[in-house]
Amino acid sequence: MYKFKTVFLLLVLLCSGNGMLLAAPTLASVIKAEESDGKPPVLVDGGLLGALGAGMDEVQGQLGLSMQLLDAWRLRTERAAGEVGQLVEQASTHPSWSGVGDFFLLTVIWSGVFFGLMLAGRLLARYLCTTRSMVDRPRIQTLVGYVVPYMLPALVSLMLALYASRMLQDTLGRSFGLTLTYAGSAGVFCVALVLSLSTLFETGHKRRAVQIIRQYSKRALFLIGFFSALSDAMSSPQIARQIGGNIASCLSVFAGLLACAILGWLVVRLRRPVAHLIRNRALAQRLGQPALQESLRIFSVLWYWPVLLMLLVSARNLLGVGEGSERALRSALLTSGLLIGTVFLSTILHHSFRARTQHTGAYKERFIGVVYALLRIALAVTFIELLAKIWGFSLLAFASDSNTGKVISDSLGHILLILLVTWLTWVVLDTAIQQALEPATNRRGSHEPSTRIKTILPLARNAIKVILVVICTITTMANLGVNVAPFLAGAGVIGLAIGFGSQQLVQDVITGLFIIIEDTISVGDWVVIDSAHAGTVEGLTIRTLRLRDSRGFVHSVPFGQIKAVINHSRQFAYAFFSVQFTYDTDMDKATALIREAGSQISSDPLLSLSLQGSLTIFGVDSMNLDGVTITAQFRTMSGAQNTVSRAFNDRLKKLVDKSPDVHFAQHYPQGFLLPVREPEQTLPADSLAQRSTVLLTDIPPRSQ
Repeated sequence: MYKFKTVFLLLVLLCSGNGMLLAAPTLASVIKAEESDGKPPVLVDGGLLGALGAGMDEVQGQLGLSMQLLDAWRLRTERAAGEVGQLVEQASTHPSWSGVGDFFLLTVIWSGVFFGLMLAGRLLARYLCTTRSMVDRPRIQTLVGYVVPYMLPALVSLMLALYASRMLQDTLGRSFGLTLTYAGSAGVFCVALVLSLSTLFETGHKRRAVQIIRQYSKRALFLIGFFSALSDAMSSPQIARQIGGNIASCLSVFAGLLACAILGWLVVRLRRPVAHLIRNRALAQRLGQPALQESLRIFSVLWYWPVLLMLLVSARNLLGVGEGSERALRSALLTSGLLIGTVFLSTILHHSFRARTQHTGAYKERFIGVVYALLRIALAVTFIELLAKIWGFSLLAFASDSNTGKVISDSLGHILLILLVTWLTWVVLDTAIQQALEPATNRRGSHEPSTRIKTILPLARNAIKVILVVICTITTMANLGVNVAPFLAGAGVIGLAIGFGSQQLVQDVITGLFIIIEDTISVGDWVVIDSAHAGTVEGLTIRTLRLRDSRGFVHSVPFGQIKAVINHSRQFAYAFFSVQFTYDTDMDKATALIREAGSQISSDPLLSLSLQGSLTIFGVDSMNLDGVTITAQFRTMSGAQNTVSRAFNDRLKKLVDKSPDVHFAQHYPQGFLLPVREPEQTLPADSLAQRSTVLLTDIPPRSQ
């Protein structure tokens, strides 16, 4: 549902008080007259706030007109109280029993005729509903059930009461009896009429809404009809002559206000069921007439606002505010039409711009959104100006004819221009940042942005947002009339004090800024910080680095404490292998087994994705007492070296176990612990001595 800001502005203008409405048509003319009387023009200082203060001072003088209305009503109530006292004194000194009898006679005649005809009408309606022509017509049955037992008896009983009153003398009891019968008949007739009209909508999915309306509106409709008729009866000259003009006027206004209040409450409570009745149509009609359906949808949302506006105008007329009921009614009707037209145009703009933003670029979509917002603002300003002209006041004339209006319009224009420039700047920069953070899609696929971009751009976006908000706030305060010089001076002093008191914080910020700019660390890298902290980089702030180690613990390291960084996740890495064999191993076969294990790694469909080249064997790297060391390496993607190393060791171990001529070296003297290949065969003593002599020359041979 749309946010109807214009509706809110309308209610503020209408409910701001009768004094403002009286003062509004003459505000611009009064200010212009003050300027043309030879007096020096009023100098407005303090920007927008000062202009508003001066304008309120000028309007306050005009609000004194509303005090005359309050004094008139106070005088009327005092006179009404005096007339009540006279009636009580007259009734106590000269009681008129004939008037009391006339009142009870008319009341008994009306109630007896009405209830008798109502019972007869129910029987007649029940009989008519059982006839063949009405059995299959439930809506007509419901209509007959309201018209025959209620509407017709109310009219007939009222006419009989009027005929009977002609035979009675013109007394106070006769007048009250006629008023009561008139009000009761009007209440019953109002209920029967509205519920009879509701039967026209009792079809399909609308039945539930009709049931809700009937359930909650019976008592309220009776009270509305009763108090409306009572207000009309009290305004007659005959009643005013008998009970007093002030009493009759007060009772008429009070009854009318009660009727307006109850009707307003009923309209607000039943706004959703009535909206459902307005917009709900058959599927074929909704699909075949989309424009009409959209218009009905808009009207279903706004239908109760014109009603409330009419009630407000009626209440103002009852209280005596305004220049006549005819002009007020015309203004209310024009306001309702303007409100519906404005919302309709707003809806058309919304749908047209929503259709245009589909399948467009990011920049174009954001700029179309800006244009749409500007058009909505222009539409709201136009609505306010037309609404003011309807009620006799022009904002443009006020802004051009007076110093106060000029200051207010200039300040508001500057503020709106500042907000617009700030908004456009933010739209351009934010769109550029969002585009850079999104994957770049082309015909061959999509490419994710680098971790450096993912790290720097969010920080830059937040910094730009803060800078724009601060600049916009300061300039707006200056245009409002607030002296920002002390504020800026105080902010500078506070910033200087904070800078001296937080040198470590500043060091952390500056160091982190250079680390991020130089792309030393990025989110997702595996790093070692000063040989004390190691883990995956999960986040970078303006001051700290957040790591998660291999055990799942999180380390927060300030940038100022970082002296050296070992990054394991840049471009590529090497899976280095250092394999040690015994001296009796055939080096050529050992090298062949290493090459075969490398071939298995290269042919693996998963592991090959992590490789950036074939296996490189460096040959015999060293020889010591434990054995002969052969080194080799794979060039892999960063972060995949450990996986490749584990897979290579597993495959080489299995190959060496199957080869009788290749043995892994052990960190023990070879003369005391030799690998046993065949336990069932025993080597000759001379062969063992010869091998020991070869392996360890410092051990003397055994004696024969």
